Amino acid sequence: MPSADVIPSEAYIRSVARSAYVWGWPMMNMLNRRARITQAPHPGLLGGVLPAAPRGQIAMLHDYIAPNQRFIACPNQDVVYGLGFFDLDTEPVVIQAPDFGDRFWVYALYDQRTDQYGELGKPYGSEPGFYLLVGPNWQGEIPDGISGVMHSPTSLANAIPRIFQNDTDEDRAAIQPLINQVVAYPLSEFTGEMKSIDWATAPDIENPEQGGNAETRWVVPDKFFDQFTEVLAMVPPLPGEEAMYAQFQWLMDVVAADPALKAAIVDEAGKAEAEIITPFLQWKHNGKPAGKGWNRSVNNAQWGVDYYDRTGTARSNMFDNRPNETQYFYTDNDAAGGVLDGSKAYAITFAAGEEPPVNGFWSMTLYNKEHFFHPNELNRYSLGTKNTTLTRNADGSLTLYAGATSPGGEKEANWLPAPDGAFSLYIRAYWGKEAILDGTWQPPTIELVE
Repeated sequence: MPSADVIPSEAYIRSVARSAYVWGWPMMNMLNRRARITQAPHPGLLGGVLPAAPRGQIAMLHDYIAPNQRFIACPNQDVVYGLGFFDLDTEPVVIQAPDFGDRFWVYALYDQRTDQYGELGKPYGSEPGFYLLVGPNWQGEIPDGISGVMHSPTSLANAIPRIFQNDTDEDRAAIQPLINQVVAYPLSEFTGEMKSIDWATAPDIENPEQGGNAETRWVVPDKFFDQFTEVLAMVPPLPGEEAMYAQFQWLMDVVAADPALKAAIVDEAGKAEAEIITPFLQWKHNGKPAGKGWNRSVNNAQWGVDYYDRTGTARSNMFDNRPNETQYFYTDNDAAGGVLDGSKAYAITFAAGEEPPVNGFWSMTLYNKEHFFHPNELNRYSLGTKNTTLTRNADGSLTLYAGATSPGGEKEANWLPAPDGAFSLYIRAYWGKEAILDGTWQPPTIELVE
């Protein structure tokens, strides 16, 4: 390691700081989300739209996520979500899994790196019961009645349950008693009896900060390095990362003794945000090409040392599921390379038998340029397995339409309303079959309709 007595140039310090900023961005994101969400005085909906709960608990929606939430980009309107943040070394958490029957469900459990840990859901054949979430340093007894133990490699962790729901009033009613049993609480409150919360009547939590067009700014460049040593202390290095951690700690020791260098790294954080982080909102910088102008996710939620895709996803569509749970396909462009624009009309056709091959479900969602839903009179933001009114072509193929203007007639049932300006399309394939996993299946062509 460099001596603590060296006098490095500002340019050198800036280069190390830029690497630290890009590497640490997802973990800082997690730290600041937990700090905000766990201020909730009780489980409920923050601002009436977002699940929030004190540390060690979760809250659940009782329907699809509201279009005006800005906590997380690229939300999904195929599932009922939950959310909770934990400190698993302080106290483990019990999370309940009711009997969902044939309904698709998965509890995505994330550590501070945004890697998933544990396996809990329909793809894993998980049984109903009580599951214990523990941190890397917890040492205690596991009580009788626990169905399984999930070990997080970091103490800071969260859970995001996803339970599939058809877009019908009947299924909205049918899912309520199930999601009411999706409850989490500290191990000290475990009794072996299934707890229940009526999420539809849980009191809302005031949120005067709700609003704006873009995602809430969870990583603030001016404050990043004030918290960076906390991230280094909280997240143990992966094998091979020890030297990098030492370089980053050396950086913080050097700038602590030199206000001018501290100012330089704060300035560099702002530049890295603009020059490196912000471009991840363009889908061409996420994942890898998947054909016909689309990109697809890579290493999602099992990043290892894939810092590129981990940071890109944390900025553009944080909290992906693992590849075997979900594959994601996304694009800002049509098949000819033109930018998708709502003032134009597009047709996206799946040939007969060529819809995404899944064991779970699939959907296509339309997002605005900030990766959020575009408000529309139909309150329609995605189409796919959940929809029972889609119309098919005579040959069995399925054409979906995107644009600001309705295609009219029977086609309107297959229409995704778009803003007047730029938008993107996003396909989810939950619990994909082999053709999804190995890349054999390709997303459909997006054709400009003249």
